[in-house]
Amino acid sequence: MSTEAVLRELAPTVLGGLVRRHGDFDEAEDALQEALLAASTAWPLHGVPDNPTGWLVTTASRRLVETWRRESARRRREEDDARREVPAGDPVRGTDDTLALLVLCCHPCLTPPAQVALTLRAVGGLTTAEIARGLLVAEATVAQRISRAKARIAAAGAVFAQPTPAERAERLPAVLEVLYRIFTEGHTASSGAQLRRGDLAGEAVRLARQLHARLPTDGEVTGLLALMLLTEARRAARSRPDGSLVPLAEQDRDRWDADAITEGIALLERALPDAEPGPYQVQAAIAAVHDEAARAGDTDWPQILGLYGVLEVLAPGPMVTLNRIVALSMVDGPGGALVRLDALAPELAGHHRVDAVRAHLLERRGERAAAAEHYRRAAGRTLNRPEQRYLEARARACSTAVTR
Repeated sequence: MSTEAVLRELAPTVLGGLVRRHGDFDEAEDALQEALLAASTAWPLHGVPDNPTGWLVTTASRRLVETWRRESARRRREEDDARREVPAGDPVRGTDDTLALLVLCCHPCLTPPAQVALTLRAVGGLTTAEIARGLLVAEATVAQRISRAKARIAAAGAVFAQPTPAERAERLPAVLEVLYRIFTEGHTASSGAQLRRGDLAGEAVRLARQLHARLPTDGEVTGLLALMLLTEARRAARSRPDGSLVPLAEQDRDRWDADAITEGIALLERALPDAEPGPYQVQAAIAAVHDEAARAGDTDWPQILGLYGVLEVLAPGPMVTLNRIVALSMVDGPGGALVRLDALAPELAGHHRVDAVRAHLLERRGERAAAAEHYRRAAGRTLNRPEQRYLEARARACSTAVTR
């Protein structure tokens, strides 16, 4: 395992130990970042220490002491903590704080962008610069989000502790939503020159694995991890060497990750019989139906249509309805789907996916001139360059077909 991977794996454990020991999330998180930076420099040169967790806790604690030294009101606290060293037995190793940190970072007082940034920083162990690169925003913007998030958590009086069953039930949906949001942005970037942001998608999978290890019997936690694995399994086939997009129906399925598909389906099969149905399990089931088809023509679209019907009940929303319209078109043809799309359009006015779906349906119905126009509209509304190039190519193909 690389130094970077070790540090990210240890980050939540170390941060939890620091907060539990010293009591201040804001200062502890800043000190941890300094310790991680020091380790990223020292460990490649001198090797990973025998007790890496203890090394990080001691280094971060010393950073805290240095901060307190500059504050005379905390001098006594500094003297007490300066005498402490992490013993060889490493008491923080036996305590797993990942869930507590996720719950804290997803506090309801925070905005969704702040929850994402703080989760990637505190639980993922990413630096501010890494988060900024992944989210394609300015580093100063990320720093401001994190700073404000920590201030709001402090103002809200949030306490770092393992959540009670009631607190976990209340806050777990927010945790799952944040991890899903990170994964979605990584899988298909909302803007930029790359189709995907592999660092974000990979981090979301890693954190989902950690959460599943803590809550292995929770159906929605299992469903989210299965969904991520079944979706990421297609990663290698989603783009060509030049970075251009390959739609699902045209992908070389031999390039799909069979191990990830097997793992995702196994997770889903363990969750579905006993767990209360939830939207992530249903989305994972839809992904599994796609992944189990040896060819695009073998896809069980009636089953997918039925699953989207269930999803509309569990988690209604215009995007779910849009996906159900696509499934409907694959079962009953594009005519009825276009009628339903007309009713949906006001809810997603201006979204490029509505134009892209309409163009696809019109193309299937043979109305290529109209399809070309909507492909061009969709291309003009997406900020993701590979998606844009694909939609422009479809528009050209439809226009060429009209002139023949």
